[in-house]
Amino acid sequence: MNLGYITHRTFQLTSLAAIIVLCAAAIVIPIPAPVAAQEQKAADSASADQTLIRITLEHYFRGHATGDGSHMRRAFLPTAHIEGVRDGKFTSWTLDEYVKLFNGTPAADEAKRMRTIDAIDVNGNAAMAKATLDYPIFHATDYFVLLKIDGQWKITNKVYSIQRR
Repeated sequence: MNLGYITHRTFQLTSLAAIIVLCAAAIVIPIPAPVAAQEQKAADSASADQTLIRITLEHYFRGHATGDGSHMRRAFLPTAHIEGVRDGKFTSWTLDEYVKLFNGTPAADEAKRMRTIDAIDVNGNAAMAKATLDYPIFHATDYFVLLKIDGQWKITNKVYSIQRR
């Protein structure tokens, strides 16, 4: 057996593999700077919009936490509708009807209530968001449709689902 031949062949194959890898690496197609900049600008814009949407939803949460309906007016468009099923009965409120449900006083169990934003999806000037309200007597999921109007995000509609404990 000629070990020199095997060693020589192994070296040739290893060298050939290295050349193939180097050639493949050289074929990488760079993203043109304008395209990369546009993608970064879109990502920055989406991030800024998500921040603004979170601020809108914080107004909504603050309305629940304080019992002050004026926070709801900051979060919703005046033409908004709030709909869902509560205790087996369909409910549908205009914003004015909804705001009247808030008496200006926090709930007695407010310290035990938790509210979280679960998801935000932005596409141009339209968005959707999902939030969870975890209260001692019930668990609610809120779905929001939002529009960006004059640079501000407003809730146009809310649909909710409540599960009593």
